[in-house]
Amino acid sequence: MRDSVNEALKNARSEREPIEGAFNKEDADNRPRIAIVGCGGAGNNTINRLRVTGAETIAVDTDRQHLDTVQADRRFLIARSLTKGLGAGGSPEIGRRADEMGRAVLERALEDTVLCFVTAGLGGGTGTGAAPVVAQIAKDQGATVIVLVGYPFNEETARLVRAEEGLAALYRVTGSVVVLDNNRLQPRKQPRLPGAGFTAMDRLIAGTAKAISEAIVEPSLINIDFDDLRTVTAKEGVAVMHVGDADLGSGARGAVRDCLSHPMFDIDFHGATGALIHITGGSDLTLEATEEIVSELVWELDPMTDVTWGARTESGVEGRVRVVAIMTGIRSSRIPRATR
Repeated sequence: MRDSVNEALKNARSEREPIEGAFNKEDADNRPRIAIVGCGGAGNNTINRLRVTGAETIAVDTDRQHLDTVQADRRFLIARSLTKGLGAGGSPEIGRRADEMGRAVLERALEDTVLCFVTAGLGGGTGTGAAPVVAQIAKDQGATVIVLVGYPFNEETARLVRAEEGLAALYRVTGSVVVLDNNRLQPRKQPRLPGAGFTAMDRLIAGTAKAISEAIVEPSLINIDFDDLRTVTAKEGVAVMHVGDADLGSGARGAVRDCLSHPMFDIDFHGATGALIHITGGSDLTLEATEEIVSELVWELDPMTDVTWGARTESGVEGRVRVVAIMTGIRSSRIPRATR
């Protein structure tokens, strides 16, 4: 299998190298249209931290006061007549109805979008109720949809019940739902500082959407091919994201080991039929290093798994490497009952 992996990497390198520097100002209008939509308070906290070249950020909320604080390319206060701009009161049903009331304006906002990220925190009202509606609208418009949602802490019993219902609704729209469990963002034995987990969640979701978007539309060390991305995210089943950070000097094995030991949701990735891999490093990250990391990671997957990958460099993170792997098409008992 190792030989076949290396051959695939060699082919990918030869095909993608001409992409380097191929974009220019004249090409800007021909880039695929990417939208990143934040739903509710937590989803819009992510949007507020996001500056993505080549993608449009859209904030959707029922709470006017919070929406006024969000910096996004476009902002929509939905269902004013229903909520009076005061939020959904923790009711996913009100969040869903509010988004349905705003369907026409959201359809126009997402027109011609080819890739749509939907971000939300599950367990509240607007995000839990609105995210499935936004995902469905984007899907109906022909977009590839990737949903990134935060999951409540174990102690938040009522929010967990609502979150499971929201997750079931999302799975009815798409299998590309990446759940990031707040319980996995902080060590269990350390006291949980108010807001600390959510800040980390915002950064992780924002960073993932930004990295994938820019690896599609911006010159990168290795660009992500959109058709390959669409194939991977269309896999039937569920998705899980693994995130790893390591010293570049620890080599590919160290980076992959850290990545695979940090799943963001309790789903076994073995049996995945698709994988989206993205690597970020400093100016010292080489093409050879990224190929070695991908080779090590793919070695852990089934030989028939469809894999697409990309890599970008950022200033200020020299000596470090981050590996994000989204495994798709997983058959798991973790799928909410309502979807089975």
